[in-house]
Amino acid sequence: MIKLGVLGVGDLTDKMIRGLSRDGSAAIQLLLSPRNEGKAAALAKDLDCMVMASNQDVVNDADVVLVGVRPAHLAELARQVTLKPLQPLISVVAGVSIEDLSRLFGNRDYSRVMMSYAAEINRSTVAVHPANSKGAQLFAPLGNVVNLETEREFELAMIAACMNGWFYFLIHELQQWLTQNGMPPEAARALVFSSVEDCVAYSRYKSSTPIDELGLSIATPGTYTAGGRDLLIENGGYAAWKAACDHVFNQLAPDKS
Repeated sequence: MIKLGVLGVGDLTDKMIRGLSRDGSAAIQLLLSPRNEGKAAALAKDLDCMVMASNQDVVNDADVVLVGVRPAHLAELARQVTLKPLQPLISVVAGVSIEDLSRLFGNRDYSRVMMSYAAEINRSTVAVHPANSKGAQLFAPLGNVVNLETEREFELAMIAACMNGWFYFLIHELQQWLTQNGMPPEAARALVFSSVEDCVAYSRYKSSTPIDELGLSIATPGTYTAGGRDLLIENGGYAAWKAACDHVFNQLAPDKS
């Protein structure tokens, strides 16, 4: 059994912990930081995990450490704890490179991991760098592992994680439009969800066909779909999404864009 120590019990690590427990794997024992007392206590109550007395106690008892604090709190955490020699560290801290982690925590095996809240139900994309590292091994039960060879690829995967969050707002807006025009909210929600699922399923089925070609096969000249697509382009709908991606990537990796 591997003892996984969690430093920083926040919203994302909460979902990861719940997903690991939901998987039913007896191979991981979870040791939680007491820092976010309410969230840690709730996890200990709901699941088979332990809240430790201090961050250092987490480190002392863990085989592998997962760090999930906010970037601004990482240096403070590094001053608070002393990791064991060569103890592996997995980071879900956005925008902090392995080089930066090494300066804070010393020489050891590092993994960077990012996923979505769907980790709670074991359906997340699990982006991992380096490829096939400890993070990939431990968090494979949380969804579909995508191994990334370079940190640039990982930072781009961070943009995909942001897209995941933006999709909720897009889905909400589409649902709201249907509702405002007379459709019951639950029916509108079901229709929008099903439409997104249809698109993903068919794109996967037609995996050798470029996605834009699939779209153009539907949005043929003179159709309502084509007319709506043209209006999206005219109003900068697609350009706005690209601009949002550029904005976040420039913040995450300003010297790599």
